[in-house]
Amino acid sequence: MHTIGVLTSGGDAPGMNAAIRAVVRTGAYHGIRVMGIKRGYNGLINGDMDDMDARSVSETLQKGGTILQTARCLEFKEEAGVRKGVEIAKVFGLDGLIVIGGDGSFRGALDLCRAGLPTVAVPGTIDNDIGCSEYTIGYDTCLNTVQDAVDKLRDTSTSHERCSVIEVMGRGAGYIALNAGIACGAEVVLVPEIPYDFDEDVLRPILEGKARGKKHSIIIVAEGVGVSVIEMAKEIQEKTGIEARATILGHVQRGGSPSVRDRVIASEMGSKAVELLMEGKSNRIVCMQNSKVVDVDIEEGLQMKKKLSEDIMKLAKKLSV
Repeated sequence: MHTIGVLTSGGDAPGMNAAIRAVVRTGAYHGIRVMGIKRGYNGLINGDMDDMDARSVSETLQKGGTILQTARCLEFKEEAGVRKGVEIAKVFGLDGLIVIGGDGSFRGALDLCRAGLPTVAVPGTIDNDIGCSEYTIGYDTCLNTVQDAVDKLRDTSTSHERCSVIEVMGRGAGYIALNAGIACGAEVVLVPEIPYDFDEDVLRPILEGKARGKKHSIIIVAEGVGVSVIEMAKEIQEKTGIEARATILGHVQRGGSPSVRDRVIASEMGSKAVELLMEGKSNRIVCMQNSKVVDVDIEEGLQMKKKLSEDIMKLAKKLSV
């Protein structure tokens, strides 16, 4: 490996810059040239890349988002787009590529490997929904952002004796909702993995809490549940007589300076990705298993499934009384 590229793809996540920094500085340590590719696979196809060195990533560790920027690339979903990406990589002398992103980005990495460009993937997504990895870059920072927002909403909910219905990210997975619910003392947590009955699982806990003297209620809903929290708040108010307000946290969850955990794990994963390419390994996902940074085959990793812990779900219900 003489020259490698690094890009970020899909949704941005706090800690991506720490991973980029680790790739660049590990490369510099081993005498490898590193090129930063702008705007994900779009940048690869269009040759939008520049040299990076140890100094170019100074003061980036604490920044949210991604200094390389990110974008969706429909062209790259086609075989012609992948071939073009490989051709451009050859033009710039790339011997290998590191892709930081989610499972959609990993499928692109797999296509590049099949087309002849050695590629290693690093999981960067706030949803923590990569089946082969128990942790993904950005998840801890996102949880802390949600916790801070819900704590603030709790203050005003208590003052007005309201029910707050809060939507958090998690299109296909409820990890953010479930763990934020425990951390924030939510009365109800709704996740896409588990069906619910509105009267039994939402209204009943609110009314039972009120009967026990509770002055407020917190309902946390993962966006993947597929319901409007605005309509849910209206229905709660109509059926219980308790004032209810809806809040959609939205993209504020993606931003912010990464937590210590995200900075450290992103640094470990970024450095590991460079070392895998140096060892001649490709078609790998850097991941965390049993609290250790390891690597798995991309195809195998994409087929792995991760389930919410039933014990954690039971804990959330126990603690909501």
